[in-house]
Amino acid sequence: MKSTKLLAAAILLAASSSAFGADAVVDEVVVVDTSYNWSGIYVGAQIGYAWGDSDVDFSTIPVTSNPEPDGVLGGVYLGYNAQLANGVVLGVEGDFAFADLHDGDGLASPVPLPGQSIEVDVNWTAALRARLGYAAGRFLPYVAGGVAFADVDHEGFSSPNASAGTGSDTFVGWTIGVGAEYAFTDRLIGRAEYRYSDYGSEDYAGTVNFPTHSVDLKTNDIRLGISYKF
Repeated sequence: MKSTKLLAAAILLAASSSAFGADAVVDEVVVVDTSYNWSGIYVGAQIGYAWGDSDVDFSTIPVTSNPEPDGVLGGVYLGYNAQLANGVVLGVEGDFAFADLHDGDGLASPVPLPGQSIEVDVNWTAALRARLGYAAGRFLPYVAGGVAFADVDHEGFSSPNASAGTGSDTFVGWTIGVGAEYAFTDRLIGRAEYRYSDYGSEDYAGTVNFPTHSVDLKTNDIRLGISYKF
């Protein structure tokens, strides 16, 4: 009888210890989930690398060119987040980046065109995007998309050193991307992001040496950023 009572007491003690441990784990999770709030205004700086694709098509002659500009970019961003009670984070953000994207390509045609080429340069990019994320404590994965802008120059060459004509425009298109942020402190937030941008195309009237043509631009880029939340 005594051994039976001892066994029952041991079982009760083990069960109470397990329940206490489970309560401690639950309490810890609750603390983590509510430890940080993403609401507020923030301003940051970013740097990245972009690679693109640009098709140049001539409307009056069977000639095309496909420069693929790539290079570094860097700039600033400013935004606002609102964190809801269920952890969803809604935001809006604008950014501007100086860019050094460049490439040249020869002309594709049924007949050889030696020495002739097109060069494309991207001087800056900008975007205004909406953001949707989910707060997991100090970690915030998100998706973002909106309108995108790029300042694009292009130049045609009838020979390696002879310019046939130039064009310059601000392209307007769209962008979408994914990223993640981590709050190192209550104010300092790091970021890594990928985005795809389609800036559309522009048409250019022809000249004697540079016939009527269109230029389009699409880019992929990876950016790293650091921001301060007010």
